[in-house]
Amino acid sequence: MRDDAASVAVPGGGSIVVSVDSVVDGVHVDLALCSAADVGWKAVMGALSDLAAMGARPLAALVALCAPESESGHGALALGVMAGVAEAATAAGCPVVGGDVSSSGRLVVTVTVIGTTDGETPVARSGAVAGDVILVSGPCGRSAGGLRQLRAGTAPGTGGLGAAYRRPVARLAEGLLIRQSGAHAMIDVSDGLSLDLHRLADASDVGFHLTHIPIAEGATLEEALGGGEDYELVMTMTAVDARRLTERLAQAGLAAPLRIGLITGDKNERQLGDHELERQGWQHHIG
Repeated sequence: MRDDAASVAVPGGGSIVVSVDSVVDGVHVDLALCSAADVGWKAVMGALSDLAAMGARPLAALVALCAPESESGHGALALGVMAGVAEAATAAGCPVVGGDVSSSGRLVVTVTVIGTTDGETPVARSGAVAGDVILVSGPCGRSAGGLRQLRAGTAPGTGGLGAAYRRPVARLAEGLLIRQSGAHAMIDVSDGLSLDLHRLADASDVGFHLTHIPIAEGATLEEALGGGEDYELVMTMTAVDARRLTERLAQAGLAAPLRIGLITGDKNERQLGDHELERQGWQHHIG
């Protein structure tokens, strides 16, 4: 199973961390519920979240934009998308250094990001060990709850869960501190807390026992478990390192991680309380 991003050795020493992600209208985003700029923002932050999940610092991004062509050319849609790309890149400190623009029957935004762990080993999904505590960087379900509210017409004009769907934020600063605090394994919540935690356990050949699920205000348990696009980070580490991480996050003005359970040595144990935790979340199918 692959990690969130690829670690590529550089001739002469060192390595870079690289990831690519696409946002497709009608698959990953609904233009009836968000602006073209929101699509550009989401595309960049989704790709950057893969770097965050490895504890990498972003260096640069490249963007490929395929957009339906109007009578006057690519027009407002393409310009709007690139405005959102620029906003997200600026917010994350990740300059866009190149890309491509082409015509397409459907809007597709593909973002490649390049990062570094400054000579240290990136955090993989496969390092969790029995006895590790499991933590998440924040409550889950915001994006899915926002999508529900937007579809129902009940989302507030600004802020709230709707903003979490339109403008998610990659946890780059948190990911860096998590790596520096000795995390054994990490993954981002892009496809749902349940599914992504199962993926981490699969890669590490371990089990887990969760005590509770942190649910964002206004979201449901189902949205927290299977909604995805929260881009919170799930990590495993020793209890001692978890306390050290909490201190470092506080010093940086960031929220404390939330402890949700323990890693176990039985790879068949995947429990939430007294019940088995099903694999809930976005499944990527081809064909």
